[in-house]
Amino acid sequence: MAHLTAHDLIDLVLDSGSVESWDAPLDISAHPDVYRRELLAAAERAGTDESILTGRATMRGRPVAFIVNEFGFLAGSIGKAAAERIVAAVRRATAEGLPILAATSSGGTRMQEGTPAFVRMIDISRAIADHRAEGLPYLVYLRHPTTGGVFASWGSLGHVRIAEPGALVGFLGPKVYELLNGRPFPPGVQTSENLVRHGIVDAVVPPEDLPLIVDQALTLLVDGPKERELEPRRVPVERRIGTWQAIELTRAPGRAGVREVLRHGSDTTLRLQGTGEGERDAAMLVALARLDGQPCVVIGQDRSTQTPESPMGPAALREARRGMELAQELGLPLVSFIDTPGAELSPEAEQGAVAGEIARCLSRMSTLTVPTVSVLLGQGCGGGALALLPADVVIATENAWLSPLPPEGASAIVHGDVDHAADMATAQRVGTIELYEHGIVQQVVREDPDDDSESLARAVAAEVAAQLEALRQR
Repeated sequence: MAHLTAHDLIDLVLDSGSVESWDAPLDISAHPDVYRRELLAAAERAGTDESILTGRATMRGRPVAFIVNEFGFLAGSIGKAAAERIVAAVRRATAEGLPILAATSSGGTRMQEGTPAFVRMIDISRAIADHRAEGLPYLVYLRHPTTGGVFASWGSLGHVRIAEPGALVGFLGPKVYELLNGRPFPPGVQTSENLVRHGIVDAVVPPEDLPLIVDQALTLLVDGPKERELEPRRVPVERRIGTWQAIELTRAPGRAGVREVLRHGSDTTLRLQGTGEGERDAAMLVALARLDGQPCVVIGQDRSTQTPESPMGPAALREARRGMELAQELGLPLVSFIDTPGAELSPEAEQGAVAGEIARCLSRMSTLTVPTVSVLLGQGCGGGALALLPADVVIATENAWLSPLPPEGASAIVHGDVDHAADMATAQRVGTIELYEHGIVQQVVREDPDDDSESLARAVAAEVAAQLEALRQR
């Protein structure tokens, strides 16, 4: 694979003529002669004085700080001087209120410096934690290869983590594993594509597409709201169709889900994948988005991926909590979309702490200090639906519903059969109009007979944006 140098990457992503280096000259005179000669030879080969370049620049006009690894300098390894550059750059970016763009490419800690260099991972991680605590974005591009202490510190701490195609990304270098264990490391595990599948990395992005992705991220994280364009359509608070008919409409193929709301109602969307902790569940969608001009974090139950064979499991709720924490940390509004036939009911879900995850989502949603809007989009069944409901404002489509169990389940408990499901739905007052009357829902989005998925999705996005704008102006 062709490997861009640090300077190549800086030239590719950052605005021409805007780069200001923050790197002071290094004094290597105290190093042993052999190591000093290695450093001088590395500098000559790589065209950089160390494995790290830092500075300030603009990215399509926006001020940013950058931290870029140069693999050509002793395999991008991090010694004391490189670590101090990273820490100093992060601290300066924090003080100046700048987002950080970081790009790794390293074998890890520099073996010539040993433990004194190794423990600098702590200083780097602390500085990044402080940067994030100030609500400042930290974006990471994991390049080939990224291993060891770099992946286990600043490579894994990004709000958004993307990786180069085919990159080797892992904690333990495969050659070291083979020498220590006498057998090769299983192929395909430490690849960027596999890490996306396991929810550790958000996306695989080739270098030529990196400027677009970074621009999208900064659009969402830095640029702020745009003027709204869509008009909400609100319904008089009255029953227009029966509860059971509404439930059947929400279960029909082709009905708008969270994907359609993002596709038709957001001009910029950046999908995030997984928990970052080795779990991914396609039933939950997490994204940075701009719904009708309003930047936000979206967490949404994806109706298109939930089936009896693949229900929403506890990992999906952990992904939702990642979105909640991201919104809180970055000071962005959170928008949750509820559309589920129910959470997974199985021994595996019990052992995966599904009840605890529902409780933790309820607790976190209830205590967020950023503006929050929940959207009851379609099916709202059980604790898995309730987990995403607490918000400053709850809106619902006209035919949406919320119940402790599927109506068929309630019928089975009360009547010993599923034949009374429609009666139970009416008796339990699960419909949007009843939810409005009880103060559970604050605004209802009208559904028209000629709605298709696009028109309903745009109507929902318009209402969400109107509510976010009103919350922002409070």
